[in-house]
Amino acid sequence: MTRWVRAFRIGPARFARSHGEAPVSGLPMALAKVLLLSILTSLLVPGGVVAQTPEELDPNYLATYSIIALDPETGELGIGVQSKAFAAGNRAQHIRGGVAAIAHQASANPMYGAMGVELLQRGYSPQEVVDMLVAADEGRDRRQVAIIDMEGRTAAWTGEGTSAWAGHRCGVNYCAQGNILSGPEVVDAIAASFEASSGRLEYRLMDALDAAEAAGGDARGKQSGGVFVYGPDGRFGEMVVDIRVDDHREPLLELRRILDLRRSGQFIAESNQRLTDGDLTGALERADAASALSPENDRAWVQLARVLVELDRRREALAALAQAVELEPRVGLQLPDNPAFEPLHDDPEFRRLTGS
Repeated sequence: MTRWVRAFRIGPARFARSHGEAPVSGLPMALAKVLLLSILTSLLVPGGVVAQTPEELDPNYLATYSIIALDPETGELGIGVQSKAFAAGNRAQHIRGGVAAIAHQASANPMYGAMGVELLQRGYSPQEVVDMLVAADEGRDRRQVAIIDMEGRTAAWTGEGTSAWAGHRCGVNYCAQGNILSGPEVVDAIAASFEASSGRLEYRLMDALDAAEAAGGDARGKQSGGVFVYGPDGRFGEMVVDIRVDDHREPLLELRRILDLRRSGQFIAESNQRLTDGDLTGALERADAASALSPENDRAWVQLARVLVELDRRREALAALAQAVELEPRVGLQLPDNPAFEPLHDDPEFRRLTGS
């Protein structure tokens, strides 16, 4: 079930609440500031963060739409983001595997990520963390932040000073948020896409970004983006996907291309393992998947040729090698030294491709 969130004021700070719910109690301002100062000291980070001027033409202003999400089956946390700003993927997110994913945007305060994770690890809920962060931040009205933890608990904040259209929507295992958007339909599209999707988290995030762009996206245009997924182990090997496009006319197309190239490489590895296990059918299936998903991946065509040689389908193997050499001519120089292709050494087409 999703909920639209609006804001109201309590004294000097703004707190978010869902329609029909009681206000969330905030910590006293002095206590919140003391706690945050303690965290800043322990993290050895400068205490002052100067806000950007929230002008729609400011290239550093993170006019952004994003999604943070949890896959409860794998324990993976992820973020997808796109913006008409340079390197948004490098500045709008903070994930710690096994803890939480945090999106911070608009006039972004990067300390929200580091401090937010620290507070969550100390036992505070996402809502308590958001309340404390914004209560202690004089620039709160120009911030946008969203948090999801390993229990799927969410909290989000959109300050009154963020440029319209701005808002957020949280549902089961995700939050979608954005500012300087074409309209609320952008956030709606993110939510609808994620709720209807299944499968690998990185592709669900990618699909949600595509849905947002199709609904109007960032009102200023498009320039950069990123897809990030971290596993549940916060100490070792937590990064599953870390792909970003810092400056491109079609950042989402480029993100998907790279994402597909990465997945193609995984299919190659799986094909190799099946060859080692003697499963030629499985090896061929994975090699076919690798070349189909990323036809520009010359290694995928070499792997397909290798499996086809094992199946004694030499004409098809040579055709696959021709694709690889066309994509990367230097591949041809390496093929004669690959023992997998020894059965082809006397073939005239193989000699032509390799110059041997």
